[in-house]
Amino acid sequence: MGVREEYRYNRLTWAEMNEAISMQKVVILPTGSTEQHGKHLPLDTDVFLAESVCLEVGRRAADRVLVLPPIAYGLNMHHIDFPGTIHIEPEVFIAFCLNITKSVAYHGFKKILLVNGHGSNYPLVDLIARKTVLATESLCFASNYFTFLMDAFNEIKESEVIAHADEFETSLYLHLAADRVKMEEAAPDNDRISRHVTSDSTTSVRFNDYWGRWTQLGVHGDPTSATAEKGEIIFNAAVEGLLELVDDIKAWPVEKRVDQHTNPVQSQIRW
Repeated sequence: MGVREEYRYNRLTWAEMNEAISMQKVVILPTGSTEQHGKHLPLDTDVFLAESVCLEVGRRAADRVLVLPPIAYGLNMHHIDFPGTIHIEPEVFIAFCLNITKSVAYHGFKKILLVNGHGSNYPLVDLIARKTVLATESLCFASNYFTFLMDAFNEIKESEVIAHADEFETSLYLHLAADRVKMEEAAPDNDRISRHVTSDSTTSVRFNDYWGRWTQLGVHGDPTSATAEKGEIIFNAAVEGLLELVDDIKAWPVEKRVDQHTNPVQSQIRW
């Protein structure tokens, strides 16, 4: 398989990487988590779903995309009462991922995209993208993959809540690897809700409580109406949306900065 056809970053040799840099492929970093997803879904749900979507984007756009190995861990202390959950401190997560994006930029790639699959990571990948732009001559973008499937999901969903180990995630996992899903264990649950606040931060007020305080199941939503057929629909919607984003990013110019100061600046200052 040649460089034009290979979409997996780690499958290239260093010599082939030089060609990929010349092609200026968009480098995608999937981010997820290792955390509880109820009694019916595996701990790898977030990272598996995010990486699967990204790899399909790579398959369909191998001439312009390289997909890095995923980040399998994230900010997860709120799930720590459930066995198996792995938590990474936000400062550590940001620093680790920033080392990856800066390495990619160092080699000469100008466009980097973080595709997140774990809700609590999103403020962090936003910061990583911003810090990458400020520290390098490359452009870095961040998005949740599920942003691109919500319109399609809203047309077919049968439950009200879109949150965690719910109809959406369970359907997607059923489409990709039904043999790992224990649908006989699937059951609905909901978070604590007041006028302005929910314990799972599903309103505009940001607050996420320890899940061990409000659920013994580890589910927010209703997975019982999930199907592989729904999963196929939303999988394709996510992939198609990200393909459009990749094309937007490929076309985005890296402009020359213009300093508007008329007096000398203290250029030795570093942040």
